[in-house]
Amino acid sequence: MIQTLDIGSFVNLDKTIPVIDVRTSAEFEQGHICGAYNIPLFSNEERAQVGTTYKQAGREQAILLGFDLVGPKWSGYIKQALEIGPDKKVAVHCWRGGMRSGAMAWALNLYGFDVYLLEGGYKKYRRWVLDKFVEKLNIHILGGLTGSGKTKVLLELKHKGEQVVDLEDIAHHQGSAFGSMNAMIQPTQEQFENTLATQLNALNTGKPVWIEDESVTIGKRYIPNGLFHQMRDAVVMELKVPLEKRVNFLVDEYGALDKDFLKTCTEKIWKRLGPEQTKNAVTAIDEGRIADFIRIVLVYYDKAYRNGLSKRKPGNITEIECAGTGAETNAKLVIAKQNKLATGELVA
Repeated sequence: MIQTLDIGSFVNLDKTIPVIDVRTSAEFEQGHICGAYNIPLFSNEERAQVGTTYKQAGREQAILLGFDLVGPKWSGYIKQALEIGPDKKVAVHCWRGGMRSGAMAWALNLYGFDVYLLEGGYKKYRRWVLDKFVEKLNIHILGGLTGSGKTKVLLELKHKGEQVVDLEDIAHHQGSAFGSMNAMIQPTQEQFENTLATQLNALNTGKPVWIEDESVTIGKRYIPNGLFHQMRDAVVMELKVPLEKRVNFLVDEYGALDKDFLKTCTEKIWKRLGPEQTKNAVTAIDEGRIADFIRIVLVYYDKAYRNGLSKRKPGNITEIECAGTGAETNAKLVIAKQNKLATGELVA
């Protein structure tokens, strides 16, 4: 059986049915449906050959070349599909829902698979992704100066049953100049958007969605405009944590990182810190005075955060006084404050 599905039905298929992407490995690496498996019908070079033949000699010659290239590989494709979907149920797509996915669906069906084919292919999926970012959400922003432990509070809110979208986790970056933590590799912008849209699709849009306060960029990834505009208009719960508690928190976060990494990142923001403060920060790193280094760079980050906060509607900001950075304690404070706002006991 081969059943063609529109994008809405395809993305909401039973999660036990694996998705097979038959585009090239290069196309797949650029961006793919979350959780999909790649069984390229053509290699990167073969796809280029077929495309050139299509332009120069026409569709029929391109099809013949395609069969010449793929002919010996069908057995291997079917064996891979059996490993991915041993119960012989798979979903398949290519770029536009054309010949590549059609050919793979035909071969798998011939072998006895039930195949669900995406109408319009990955191109249609990408349109679905971009449309997700303009859908209205009940967003609540978790804010606070750098070192307030926002991400850990966000995770604690999730643990307590709240809906959470962790943008930094999706972007594989913690947002600042030091945010790669000298280890994390960011996904492509396309894959960042795909993963984000998948998470948004799983939300109950009638319930609050907690998102950490972010600038429009997280490392080198951009928050899509539709979502970012909603974030900027949302109510902010701002964690107010004492400076020394924030410094201690950041010492724990960054203190063990490679000194050369910290110095390189510090030098990248020298225009914002100023030459003297940059020199002082680098010296503090060399001498192992991480707390002093953090106090220096916090002057810049605190100023930048307050500047961003000043552009929000004052009535949308609710402060939450926190004695420290304990995630569980602060999450309880956030939930209690939100409940008061929801019941009208408190006005933002």
